[in-house]
Amino acid sequence: MIQATDFEEKQIIFIDPKEGEGKFGLKIQNSNLLMTRNDKPENKVRLHAILAIYIIGDLTLTTRFIDQAQKNNISIFFLKRNMGHYGAISSGAEANYLVRQRQYELSRKEELELAKHLVKNKVKNQARLLKEQKSADFKKLLTAIDKAKDNKELLGLEGNYAKKFFKEYFKEINWRRRAPRTREDIPNLLLDIGYTILFNFIESVLRLYGFDIYKGVYHKLFFARKSLVTDLQEPFRCLVDKALLKGYRLGVVNEGDFKFNTKKREFELPWKHSAKYYRLFSEEIMERKIEIFYFIQAFYRHVMLPESNKLKNFNINKDYKNNR
Repeated sequence: MIQATDFEEKQIIFIDPKEGEGKFGLKIQNSNLLMTRNDKPENKVRLHAILAIYIIGDLTLTTRFIDQAQKNNISIFFLKRNMGHYGAISSGAEANYLVRQRQYELSRKEELELAKHLVKNKVKNQARLLKEQKSADFKKLLTAIDKAKDNKELLGLEGNYAKKFFKEYFKEINWRRRAPRTREDIPNLLLDIGYTILFNFIESVLRLYGFDIYKGVYHKLFFARKSLVTDLQEPFRCLVDKALLKGYRLGVVNEGDFKFNTKKREFELPWKHSAKYYRLFSEEIMERKIEIFYFIQAFYRHVMLPESNKLKNFNINKDYKNNR
């Protein structure tokens, strides 16, 4: 298993073959990931410092490259120009059948308690961003979550608070509603992009431990849905929300970067403007990567030995780097 000290050095690499134009090349040379443009070195990163590589658009990879990525536990994610995720070559501890066995041994009660922990952590961070974690109504919400009898009730409580959160937190950017995957406006398109980056990062960490990423505790089994990734993503969605609002306040988000597709009735982000939006979200996530790692590590240990391992909480208001 990867150790926290090793994980702190890990980074995500975003590769856009067309950024800067010219012939782009990607290869492994002397334990380094070497990026070239027109056969000239453009950038170099040590393999052991890479957690995941995101490739935007079309790029040819050799079997040797894929083999070396696997041996160095590097996950590769493939994104379309519009940031849609269409494939992955993931690396991790697939041989760890014990954790998968434990996942399927969890009782409904155990799963519900894990789900409550994740939902409470999520809404607490939303309340922190709204600065209302001490309000009477919010305390009532936490009590209601504790008393929830099943996932259906839990989903209802989370969904109702999410509507309030989005309306209040994004009111200065003329928020309408949260409509996942519809891309009906620029904020929703950008949230989809940010959540996709976060989702893939969470998946790459979960795979380090050998989890069955399709077996969730809150989002249940459904064909081809990576339910456990969605579960563990919940407490960290606030990072994407915070980055989006910051992007608007700092003027990073420029409506002129986007275009509206009249046939599909949705907004699109042309690739030439996409790099700064990758950075907007990825930098926010990577600033807190070690906390995400520790959170998932604690989740793994709790699943394996619940009696002697407590779950962790993520606090958006506390920076791990400045509090260790």
